Amino acid sequence: MGNFFKNHFKLFSAIVAVLLFIQIPVTYAASLSELKSKQQQVEQQKKAINSQINQKTNAIKTNESKQQQLLAQIDQLVNQISKTNQEIKQVEKEIAQTNEEITALEEKIAALQKKIDERNALLEERARALQANGSVSFLDVLLGANSFVDFIDRFSAVNTLIEADRQIIREQKEDQRVLEEQKVELENTKQKLVEKQNKLKELKANLDAQKQEKNRLIDELEKEQEKLLSEKKLLEKQYSEYLEISKDLQEQIAELQRQQLSKAQSAGNLPVSNSGFMKPTNGVLTSGYGWRNLGYGPEFHYGIDLANSVGTPIVASADGVVTYASSLSTYGNVIMITHNLNGQIYTTVYAHLSAFNVGVGDVVKQGQQIGEMGMTGRATGPHLHFEVHIGTWQGQTAGVQNPLRYISL
Repeated sequence: MGNFFKNHFKLFSAIVAVLLFIQIPVTYAASLSELKSKQQQVEQQKKAINSQINQKTNAIKTNESKQQQLLAQIDQLVNQISKTNQEIKQVEKEIAQTNEEITALEEKIAALQKKIDERNALLEERARALQANGSVSFLDVLLGANSFVDFIDRFSAVNTLIEADRQIIREQKEDQRVLEEQKVELENTKQKLVEKQNKLKELKANLDAQKQEKNRLIDELEKEQEKLLSEKKLLEKQYSEYLEISKDLQEQIAELQRQQLSKAQSAGNLPVSNSGFMKPTNGVLTSGYGWRNLGYGPEFHYGIDLANSVGTPIVASADGVVTYASSLSTYGNVIMITHNLNGQIYTTVYAHLSAFNVGVGDVVKQGQQIGEMGMTGRATGPHLHFEVHIGTWQGQTAGVQNPLRYISL
């Protein structure tokens, strides 16, 4: 009976062992599959974010292009308005001059009319005198002479009177002719004035239309600018390089840093350097350290941005040990290196990488390639976000320094 139980117990133990042996790989496989699934989800989210970044970047460029076009149109319109204003001033000047000429002409006409009226009055007076003395003709006057000398005197007097009347009549006709010509000239001048006034009205109407067009373009420009600023505000807020991590995760990373530093120091793997820091990559400084305003209000930038193309080599700024190499929230792919410079512990941060060339625990030399430039995380273009911290990394704000105090560009 005892042997029976022993044999069955052994068989049961063997079956349990087999089941456990089978179950462990199954559980491990499930965990691995779950991790791969999560990793795929993360990669999909990254691709979606990068797609949104590209779309918004293109939208901003389009809006900026429209803004430049509107500004160019407004410049043209301002030039046209200025030219029109000059033409209006010129027309107004000509109108004023014409009015002066008309006034002077009217004065001349009035003086001429006065002379004509005086001559008419004289002729009328002479006619009345003849009528009052009867119908005596110049012939009667001549025949009534008492002597030849009297006849000559009378003849001379009559000729003088006749010539005077003829002169008055000639002057009257000439003055009337001049008056008619001046009247015609006055009418022509008035007609030109009316035409200039109509032209002035057309110019003013054109100016008003241009002003309305300018106002419309300005309104459109302001709307485009408002839209652009709104998109920039959303974009910069969404893609800000401020780390969006929990306090627990920050503490975990800080603890990992301390462990790696302690491990490297215990093993004697943490190199002591006195050569200082070097520029970590070739690139253009696009954003400095400190307060900045990207269009939606002031924010603090905890490092510097050096921009170049994707794949540009990123090198260790100084000798040290890699204490973090993984993705980190909005920073994308990040490498952190802890250094010992003349007994002072520093940590440098390299963010938005497209590739890693080192892993946690690796000892690196100054100038050694550790990764490649990219635009992982929340970045509007390929660049390296570089930070310098005194001590181990214990959060974005802890011990942060202006990198330009330590490196030269």
